[in-house]
Amino acid sequence: MKRFCLFPLWCVCAGLMAPPAEAAPKKLSFIPLWSPQAQFAGYYVALEKGFYRDRGLEVDILTGGPEKPADFLLEKGKADIATLWLSEAIKKRAQGVRLVNIAQILQRSALMLVAKKSSGIRRVEDLDGKTVALWESFRLQPLALFKKYKLRVNIIPQTQSVNLFLRDGAAAASVMIYNEYHTIINAGLNPGELTTFFFYNYGLNFPEDGLYMLEKNFNRDPAAAASFVKATLEGWTYAFKHKDEAVEIVLRRMRDARIPANRMHQKWMLEKMQGLIFPEGPATRAGQLKSADYDRVASELLKAGGWKSASYASFYKDCVTK
Repeated sequence: MKRFCLFPLWCVCAGLMAPPAEAAPKKLSFIPLWSPQAQFAGYYVALEKGFYRDRGLEVDILTGGPEKPADFLLEKGKADIATLWLSEAIKKRAQGVRLVNIAQILQRSALMLVAKKSSGIRRVEDLDGKTVALWESFRLQPLALFKKYKLRVNIIPQTQSVNLFLRDGAAAASVMIYNEYHTIINAGLNPGELTTFFFYNYGLNFPEDGLYMLEKNFNRDPAAAASFVKATLEGWTYAFKHKDEAVEIVLRRMRDARIPANRMHQKWMLEKMQGLIFPEGPATRAGQLKSADYDRVASELLKAGGWKSASYASFYKDCVTK
């Protein structure tokens, strides 16, 4: 009787029936523009709820801040993805840093001017001849507004504090709707006592927070970039549907970074971010950089400082619809 060895055949069949090994997650590092706060809630939520992991990514969210500038870390290859303002990113590209926008998270500018009605400022024309405090790095929109309405204003430097404005050292000041404006209200001023000037109401919408990569890194793996963008938008959508949970996630990140946390302020910030990311509600083209916004900012940069922009097609890589 002949004996047959079935072991090799069993091994082959077992090999064919074994489930395929899961691909290792792709590692990406992300640096927000600033230290942990609700301005970046969508990213923290996407990480904690597993949205990045579900799309095959292992994301490390770095702690940003004044000592860790996002543009520097991106340029030096110490972060794969960074949050930058559109105006600053266009300037960086003009300076030779080959970065690309992979998503425009904020669709509406959060930068605004605020004044006390008691100072006689109720219309934009009333700013003429007044003292206005501006941040040195964010003067593009205010200067464009002053030029558009032929206003002569006395510009003085503004620090991170709004104390100068509160003490009447400036008739108007630049603030972010989700941050310093709330600080002014908490200082005791009623919104009815204030006049606000949102730049997007004057044809000067320069959207801020966008997601950027070095072009060479994007070209190496555009699928990973798209996965990051889509998971991030999932994070923002979840955060706005579950605000209390999202605020808790943000507060934990702040405590871990040893940053003073104020629940009410973070809740305000998250509320305002919703109107900036989804200004038209569900109809908003979330995450997409509009060519009109890009052209508007690029045009003002050219007029203000001679910054020559790249073409929209080479600057923006649509990771939302592809």
